[in-house]
Amino acid sequence: MALEHERDTVSAPIELMNFETRHVPGALKLSQEMGWPYRREDWEFAATVGQGLVLERAGEVIGTAMWWNYGPVYASAGMIIVTGSAQGAGNGSRLFDGLLEAAHGRNVVLNSTDEGLALYKRRGFTAWGTVLQLQGPLTVAVTQSARDDVRQATISDLAAIQAFDERAMGMPRSSMVAALADAGKVVVIERAGRVAGYAVARKFGRGYVVGPCAAESVEDARLLILAQLSKLHDRFVRIDVYAEDGLGDWLESLGLERAGSATAMVKGQRPVSGGPAHMYALANQSFF
Repeated sequence: MALEHERDTVSAPIELMNFETRHVPGALKLSQEMGWPYRREDWEFAATVGQGLVLERAGEVIGTAMWWNYGPVYASAGMIIVTGSAQGAGNGSRLFDGLLEAAHGRNVVLNSTDEGLALYKRRGFTAWGTVLQLQGPLTVAVTQSARDDVRQATISDLAAIQAFDERAMGMPRSSMVAALADAGKVVVIERAGRVAGYAVARKFGRGYVVGPCAAESVEDARLLILAQLSKLHDRFVRIDVYAEDGLGDWLESLGLERAGSATAMVKGQRPVSGGPAHMYALANQSFF
């Protein structure tokens, strides 16, 4: 009887629908199948600040694809998963094509695993960079710089942080930045009375993630990251940085290990930062 039920489930029609709160437990199960360290809270946060699609078969979530709206021109995509038993039958293409349709012609950025590259290239995505994932227990004692231009952010800094983030990313993410700041702790660099960089640390996955981190120089990015790491001794920490900025070796010297990499891709026009503001560490590989 159990075998017959399993056969009936596998042969049931697969429906494509909008991601809803009720899909979170199934989405969590999918990410666990992939070995991704998302918690239920991480899925709930992602769904609250974004939107997505699911493939559902006989009430079971067998695929997810999430995207985040950054104004009328840009979006990011991620958390794209299809269960092993449903792969190779066009389900991934169906799911991702639905996501692109939902994004309504926006320029879409994403970070791809090696397994996803072929699908994304067929959909017109091109590579533009590499994201390094560094993580591990922070066992090295990290101390914050004694400089007084790095401080804890206050609620009155939020508008300036949002504006700086938009310059660093080249796309408006006010709602996302507000949600990240609310979920974590934020430090800023203040220069001549203005916010010249910021970094967020929040609970995520196996411990904490440090990011976004945006600054006007790699030196300032290091100061901001150190300010966050100084409060996370003996915690599991993850930081995702762009390879071309050269922070990978430095983070390894602090005891974090390279756990992998992803290919940064875009369909359409890549967002361009404004002035010296630059994004050094990502909120995560899905949000950017």
